Amino acid sequence: MVRQHPGSASRVPAILLLLLAVLLALAAVPVTAASAARAADADAPTVTLSKKEAGKGGEITVKGGGWRSEALLMLLICGRSTPERGVIGGTNSCANADGRAVTTDKKGSFSKRLPVAEPPEPCPCVVHVATVTGEQAVVDAVFTVAGHPTAPLPPPADEGRLAVLATTRLEGESSLLTWFGAPPARQLVVTVGNLGSAPVEDPVFEIGTAHGVYAPQWEERQWRGTVAPGSKARIKLPVELSAGAHGDYQVSLRYGTKVLAEQPWGVSRPWGVTLFWVLLCLVVPAAVFRIGMAVVDKVRPRPAGLVARHAHRTRRPAAQAPPAPAALPWFTQDSAPPDIRRSAPPENRPPPTTKGQAWTRNGG
Repeated sequence: MVRQHPGSASRVPAILLLLLAVLLALAAVPVTAASAARAADADAPTVTLSKKEAGKGGEITVKGGGWRSEALLMLLICGRSTPERGVIGGTNSCANADGRAVTTDKKGSFSKRLPVAEPPEPCPCVVHVATVTGEQAVVDAVFTVAGHPTAPLPPPADEGRLAVLATTRLEGESSLLTWFGAPPARQLVVTVGNLGSAPVEDPVFEIGTAHGVYAPQWEERQWRGTVAPGSKARIKLPVELSAGAHGDYQVSLRYGTKVLAEQPWGVSRPWGVTLFWVLLCLVVPAAVFRIGMAVVDKVRPRPAGLVARHAHRTRRPAAQAPPAPAALPWFTQDSAPPDIRRSAPPENRPPPTTKGQAWTRNGG
């Protein structure tokens, strides 16, 4: 007869409970993952259109939700595009002149009217909604432009297989205008190779410039040419900053969703602008002082003597009297002969009134 240990009966239920807890935990993992995936899909940006088809000159209403709060968005009608492949050719395939911009509210929603225009490329078309600043988010909604030509999309190429083969660098120098605040400009030189099995034709890159802690501002740059499979190409793309920019910048090169290269760029301060303001602060007060002194000198009262002298100097007489003849130095009263000296009347003596009186007084 086998005797059962007293603690074995209580140990079996404990093991069963532990196994049951492990099974419940494993079963909850897929449910949690599915819930997280549904939550992520619910938080993803969405775009809805009031009409799926409209002709040129019409208007549709574009609504969206799930975007970042107070984000600036760009709305375009683009041809040669599908939501699966995106906008082939970048914004060159879009009706940029008829695009609209909108800012989301605090909940990340927006509503904007968009005029219907024909894009430069044939349909299939989409309404392309993308963020302008900050973290990039893009949503394409299927749309048909009535009456616009339609053409099949080109076969997909290995666009994501471009890779950088050499160190990137910035070429170019600053000019004298840059020293006075003109936009600094360079060329980003990069050597890329095609690691895929299909050629890449006219690839569209994105150049991003970031300053400090701010997110990069992306701009599209298209390179004209073909990179064959297994070959490489030297690409030059223009990079330009805003006027008066200075400090440390980071230039990034992106192709598709992959950042291919990053290059630092130290931009010197435009000292010509500083010199201009310093000179302006010195010249303007000096000019104002001189003008003020001239006005004060013009309106201040003058003494009577200075006024008369000034009037005498400025008045031009009509006829001037002839100058008095100069006295001969050898014929003065002191050097004259005694008979002439006696006949000369003294200076303080009054002149004679009659000829007889004058003859008597002179001893005649």
